[in-house]
Amino acid sequence: MLKYSDYSKLDGIAAAEGIRNKEFTSAELTACAIDRARQINPSINAIVHESFDLAVEQAKQVDNEPEFLLRSPVAGVPFLIKDLAEVKGLATTFGSALYEDYVSPQHSNIVAKYIDAGLPILGKTNTPEFGLTLTTEARANGPCRNPWNLNYSTGGSSGGAAAAVAAGIVPVAHASDGGGSIRIPASCCGLFGLKPSRGLTVIENTLSESWAGMSVGHVLSRSVRDSAAFLDVIKLEQSHLYPLPMSPDSFYDSIHETSIGSRKLRIAVQFDHPTGETIDQDCVLAVHKAVKLCESLGHHVEEAAHPIDHSLAGRAMSRMINTYIYRSVAKRAEELQLPLEDCPLESSTLSMVKRGETVGAAAYVDARNCLIAAEQQLQDFYKQYDVIIQPVLSKVPAKLGWLDMNSEDLKKYGGRFTAYSGITALANGTGQPSMSVPMHVAESNLPVGALFTAAWGDDATLLQLAAQLENAAPWQQLADDI
Repeated sequence: MLKYSDYSKLDGIAAAEGIRNKEFTSAELTACAIDRARQINPSINAIVHESFDLAVEQAKQVDNEPEFLLRSPVAGVPFLIKDLAEVKGLATTFGSALYEDYVSPQHSNIVAKYIDAGLPILGKTNTPEFGLTLTTEARANGPCRNPWNLNYSTGGSSGGAAAAVAAGIVPVAHASDGGGSIRIPASCCGLFGLKPSRGLTVIENTLSESWAGMSVGHVLSRSVRDSAAFLDVIKLEQSHLYPLPMSPDSFYDSIHETSIGSRKLRIAVQFDHPTGETIDQDCVLAVHKAVKLCESLGHHVEEAAHPIDHSLAGRAMSRMINTYIYRSVAKRAEELQLPLEDCPLESSTLSMVKRGETVGAAAYVDARNCLIAAEQQLQDFYKQYDVIIQPVLSKVPAKLGWLDMNSEDLKKYGGRFTAYSGITALANGTGQPSMSVPMHVAESNLPVGALFTAAWGDDATLLQLAAQLENAAPWQQLADDI
C-alpha cells in the first residue's frame, strides 16, 4: 500500500508513471490524497466542496480499464477543480452566497478536458467571490490559509488550489487567471504557475465567460514538467473565439527535447512598480535572484523602462471586467427574482456591479481599443527582448483580513488592492503568457516568486526557461509540515 510519505514526493508525472509501471494504483494515489485532505483541510480550508466518493469511483475505472492510461500522460492522478469552473452534479458557488445550493448541470469545457484525460476529481477549491480579489477569504466559504504560515493569505483568486498543492493534498490543481490569479497564489505558496497565451487553451463559448480572453485556465503545480503536461491536455487544435498561437506538438516534449541552453535569451528586467507603488525589499530580492540565475545560465539581462502606461491599461481592464461581472450577476438575480441591491454580495463586488451597470457601448469600445493599442506597443518591445522579469507582487503575502472585500471603507480597500498588485494584470489584458517561478523565502518564512513574461504565443520559451531555472536552483516542493 502506498504511504503518504512516498505519495508526497511525487509530482503528477511521477504519479502517472507509477500507475503505468504498476508500482501502485490510481486508487492508492487517490486514497492518499483523500487521507491528506481529511487531515489538513480543516486547518487550511483549501477544499470547499468534496467529491471523494466520485474520485474513488473514477480512480477504480482508471485501474480497471487500461485504455484510460492512453488518454493522457497524467491519467489517474487525483485532481481538484477551482470553484469557478463547473463539474456536473457538484456544487458550484463561485465563492458567493448568490450561488448557495447551486448544482452544476454540466461540465465547463476545461473540466470536460480534465475528465477525458482520466483525472479523478476530489472536489472544488476555495476562491474569492467570482475570483475578484488578490486573496482567498470569501464570506461564503471562509478564509483559505497559507500552508507556509496559517496566519497569512494564499493569494487569489486560485488560493484554494495553491494551498492544496503546497500542503501535499494533490501534486497539481486546476486554477484560472484573469489578472494574476494563477501567478499570485504561486508566488505566495512557493509553486510554479503559468498563465497561458490568450487563444491557446480551452475556454467557454462566449466572450463574457472568458472576460474577452483576459481570463484563462491552467494549473498550479510543484514542478515545471507537470505544468507542461497539463498544458498539453487543454491546448486547442483549432481556434475558438480568439486566434490560435503557434505551439509545439507537445509542450511536455519541448522542455526535454528543445534545450534553450544554447540559445541565449535577451531578457529585460524592471525592479520598480509600473505605477510608482513601493515594493518590499523581499520582492525586489526575488527579482535580483532571478536575474543572477539567468545570467549564470548565459542569458543577457539588462534593465529596461516600462514600455506602456499600466494605469491606462488597468483602467480599461477594470471597465470591461465590471461589465462582465454586472452581466453575470444580473442574470443570476433574474433567475432568483431578486433586485440587484438585494443580492447577497460582498461589498466590493456590489460596487463593481454598480459600476459595470453604467458602462455604455462607447466606453466599452474605448477600453477595448486601449488594450489593442497596448498589445501593439508590446509587439515592438518584444522585438528587442524575449522575456521580461518583474516582481509578482509589491509585498510578501498579506495577513488574513488585511484585504477585506467587505471593508466599510472601500476606498481604503481599493488603495490596498492597488498597492499590493498592479503588475501581473497587463499580461491578461494583452494576452501574453506569463509565469511565477519560486525564487526566495522571506524571513517570515513566506515564499516570494519572480514574474517572467514573454510575447504572445511564446509559451514554450517560458516553459523551457522555467525548466532550466528549476534544474539549476530547485525549489522546496512542499510547505513545512503543519
